[in-house]
Amino acid sequence: MPAFLMLIFTERNLTMSRIYNFSAGPSMLPEVVLQQAQQELLDWRGSGMSVMEMSHRGKQFMSIAVELEADFRALMNIPENYRVLFLQGGASAQFSFIPQNLLGAKTKACYVKTGAWSEKAIKDAKPYCETLISASSKHKHFTTIPNVANWEIDSEAAYLHYTSNETIHGVEFQSTPDAKGLPLVCDMSSNILSRSIDVNEFGLIYAGSQKNMGAAGVTVVIVRDDLLGQCLKTVPHVFNYAEQATHQSMLNTPTTYSWYLMGLVLKWVQAQGGVAAMEQRNIAKSAKLYQAIDNSTLYRNPVEIVSRSRMNVPFILANETLDKDFLTAAEAAGLNELKGHRSVGGMRASIYNAMPESGIDALISFMQEFERTH
Repeated sequence: MPAFLMLIFTERNLTMSRIYNFSAGPSMLPEVVLQQAQQELLDWRGSGMSVMEMSHRGKQFMSIAVELEADFRALMNIPENYRVLFLQGGASAQFSFIPQNLLGAKTKACYVKTGAWSEKAIKDAKPYCETLISASSKHKHFTTIPNVANWEIDSEAAYLHYTSNETIHGVEFQSTPDAKGLPLVCDMSSNILSRSIDVNEFGLIYAGSQKNMGAAGVTVVIVRDDLLGQCLKTVPHVFNYAEQATHQSMLNTPTTYSWYLMGLVLKWVQAQGGVAAMEQRNIAKSAKLYQAIDNSTLYRNPVEIVSRSRMNVPFILANETLDKDFLTAAEAAGLNELKGHRSVGGMRASIYNAMPESGIDALISFMQEFERTH
């Protein structure tokens, strides 16, 4: 390395400190994962090359791929009659790929509208099928989960789709809804691996990797075998779930480095005690933050208590003219990315698996001091 570059890196390592990153995604990663990736960047396990240089067909990367799926299956307790696909395009791409793959001979699908992301899923499915809205909380400004007892589910529909956690509005399903016999399809992008679920209750689960599973670039699709092979004839091979399952998600070159990083994150989750342990940590973290908000006269969370998300905690200041001061001071304190989504305003703390409890404590201390001085 040239001397001037060595000096830059040395100075940066001496002065750099890690912030608490409350971004909704891409989110913070466990520091030990970043350290291992750093250590292996130039030479993965004596191969003499970086993972990002490997052939996706070579034995080194194939070993990474096999281990990735095995670890994911173990953490999620995925039954043998489900395929696990590691795809590209983000979870948003699945909004249109799902109806194209699952409709078969049917012409309609049921959707539950609980926030911005489920709305986008509905919009993108409309060119391919009739989208039936089984339930909606839009009239309540997406601050609650509709009562499952009142859902209208058409038995002739191909599937029932819902979003288990809405990152923008901060609402989350606390249990798996009854699909009344339809294949249940779930967008779990922002709460996968954060709580225990029974995969057998679902026909298809999909999730982007950049919140709880790693860096951006991978979209996981868990699909039951009997739902494969029903895609529309117009679907290109690369978007055909059955074709991707046959080719181990390698019809084209995958995002190899993102697969590798996801594998490191899965190992980290295992080391923490698995999904059940992560769930208990997330319950404790979110409860502590909500309690601080509820006990305040300056901050308010707009979501119905029983529908509150453990992953994304929005809050509003009683005096919105203080928003800019709050964000500026928070960033100066090493608490970053707390600005709420532009569509709803206010603040939002995204506290995914990798956010340590010390980050919650630091945020609460800052909020209390800001309230005291304002």
